[in-house]
Amino acid sequence: MNTAEAKRVLEAALLCAQQPLAMRELRALFDEQVGPDTIAGLLDDLSRECEGRGIELVTMASGWRYQSRPELRQYLERLHPEKPPRYSRAAMETLAIIAYRQPVTRGDIEDIRGVTVSSQIVKQLEDRGWIESIGHREGPGRPALYGTTRHFLDDLGLERLDQLPTLSAAGSPADPTEDLLANLTEAQASLELDAGADSAEASAADARPEPSHRPIDPSTSATPCASA
Repeated sequence: MNTAEAKRVLEAALLCAQQPLAMRELRALFDEQVGPDTIAGLLDDLSRECEGRGIELVTMASGWRYQSRPELRQYLERLHPEKPPRYSRAAMETLAIIAYRQPVTRGDIEDIRGVTVSSQIVKQLEDRGWIESIGHREGPGRPALYGTTRHFLDDLGLERLDQLPTLSAAGSPADPTEDLLANLTEAQASLELDAGADSAEASAADARPEPSHRPIDPSTSATPCASA
């Protein structure tokens, strides 16, 4: 198979995939006969060919995918005007702390937030595929340690955790929660924040002074380009 044909195969597979495709899956297209360096070069070619078009080829934690350009979201939403799920402030604070401090236990999160973390919030984030238990801390009760998932990075459009926005030094030692939340908000607009908290825990969190971060703006997130 020549280079041009291999590039056509990659393009078709990526356009039709429901999820980002990892290198091992892309190599399987060619029965392992095409090496990863060659495939990486072809992916770079496909990415450059997207310049000036409505789609882009991006690299994520799980692999590569085509997606619409963020600036076109306002138009694409007219085809599917439904809103994404919204999450309470308490849930977003919990997610932010896990993202930046992982691995952490529920007790660690409660120490930072100053309020109890409900099992429902943890389950909500697990069901969304953003966090998972990655082990247990040695000690009384062996509490579960939580970390973020590759799916979480995919939703942020990131490859690695070190690409998360950097915490400011001022927010970290005393009360990092606001800094964590603000930075996670900046990272990706698809993580919706529900201004009206609907749980007792969220209400307790909302009793604290409001942070000076801007609301999450859904206009910057992109739509995967995959056929059914």
